[in-house]
Amino acid sequence: MPLSLPPLPPAPEIYLPGIHVGLSHYLLLSAILFGMGLFAVITRRHAVAVLLGIELMLNAANINLVAFSHYLSPHSNFGEMLYNTVLDGQVFALIVIALAACEAAVGLAIILALYRNLGVVNPDEVQSLKW
Repeated sequence: MPLSLPPLPPAPEIYLPGIHVGLSHYLLLSAILFGMGLFAVITRRHAVAVLLGIELMLNAANINLVAFSHYLSPHSNFGEMLYNTVLDGQVFALIVIALAACEAAVGLAIILALYRNLGVVNPDEVQSLKW
């Protein structure tokens, strides 16, 4: 018996003539986010700002994963709607989100330990202090 999915309700769409969001738009957005995250990691002196820059870079990678999964995977026609049959990008994006949450928790724990023990939050000042 073939798999039959119920039809999805129509999504509300705003039609703008001549504008189509494609893969290149998502890649451009991802590149801008990654660049902003890299800039934050390189230039910021506060450890929390560095963690936020890393989060931006991970979110840019998630946008790439989901966009490539959507635009480059085969689609199956069940009824009137096209369904994405390969969800690898979405699964990897969920894994990256879980890893980002772990990274943020460990990073903030390290920052709190540095502040409690040494009284500094600036990563540059930690190297010059004696333990």
